[in-house]
Amino acid sequence: MRDTLEGRSEEEVLSELSKFLSMDVPYSRVLSSMCTNPHPIAVKAHCMFVRSNLGDPGLFPGTAEVERKLISILAGFFGDENARGYVTSGGTEGNIQAMRAARNVSGIRNGNVVVPESAHFSFLKVGDLLGLEIRKAKLDEDYRVDLGEVERLIDDRTIALVGIAGTTELGQVDDIRSLSKIAEERGIFLHVDAAFGGFVLPFLGIKDFDFRVKGVCSLTADPHKMCMATIPSGVLLFRREEYLRSLDIETPYLTSAKQCTLTGTRPGSGAVSAYAVIRHLGFEGLGRIVRECMRVTRLLKEELESYLTPVIEPVTNVVCFRCRAEKLKAELLKEGWYVSTIRRPEAIRCVIMPHVTESVALEFASCVKRVLSSSPSSFV
Repeated sequence: MRDTLEGRSEEEVLSELSKFLSMDVPYSRVLSSMCTNPHPIAVKAHCMFVRSNLGDPGLFPGTAEVERKLISILAGFFGDENARGYVTSGGTEGNIQAMRAARNVSGIRNGNVVVPESAHFSFLKVGDLLGLEIRKAKLDEDYRVDLGEVERLIDDRTIALVGIAGTTELGQVDDIRSLSKIAEERGIFLHVDAAFGGFVLPFLGIKDFDFRVKGVCSLTADPHKMCMATIPSGVLLFRREEYLRSLDIETPYLTSAKQCTLTGTRPGSGAVSAYAVIRHLGFEGLGRIVRECMRVTRLLKEELESYLTPVIEPVTNVVCFRCRAEKLKAELLKEGWYVSTIRRPEAIRCVIMPHVTESVALEFASCVKRVLSSSPSSFV
């Protein structure tokens, strides 16, 4: 069948795209997302390198050098300047690749991975793609992984343990040191999913989740979250070179002989936008932004805790309140606010990213109070 699509002027196409863009929700009313508006310098860097393909580094040696520099900076930031890795599309790819490395190094096929019940849904993809059984360990009363449950689920076909540093639902942090001890005693690979917490926890003085903990073998963290890089931008790091090399496949028609990444064509924009933000703000500047988000998080908790009970004291810039969550979420949506819900325990979930300023948080809190006051028994 002949293609009858006719070309249009640039003005017409951009006008059409502007209409689609206007349909998207502005971040200023969003408390459900762990992403945020990218930093202006990230956008500029992204546009500078928009044609770059890290999948063929010989053609883009400058972009590849930026990635190497970023990995070197973050390796030291996460406690081991000798760590190796690459820039991913985000935590999902990082988790898949970490488990693929654990499987390849162990030599065990059809093995199992022990994760917390709070683990990100990407581990369901891990199980499906890699043919691994995902065993979920229950949580303790603080919503951290129950260490006794982890030990109970381990057997001789366990290829990896997983700890979460900044859970998606509550922002909670598992006891990585204790998981490390279990992993070392059993000779098992330990992966830390710090997709969210990686660029939050160090600025709050919490550093016992990364390569400073001896048993941690790999870590993923996402610059496109609190580091305000453009989407997509994630980082996967391994303590030892052999883990990264276990992912290599030959790429004979490219400018590199081998490739360890999951995707072939990779945008350079994720690496350069993250690098630009870090070089521009420095870790001191990023720390100020994190601490301000935590201040606003605590402010929101204080504003609402006489109306709703927080699930836990916020550890990161996530605060959840027990309620009839779906009903309250629906009412808030009518007012133009976007929150998410969690099921166990039933609660609304608010993520206080840099776009949620103090004034936004207070406006949101005022709306919640008004909705609750209209019919208290309907929501609590």
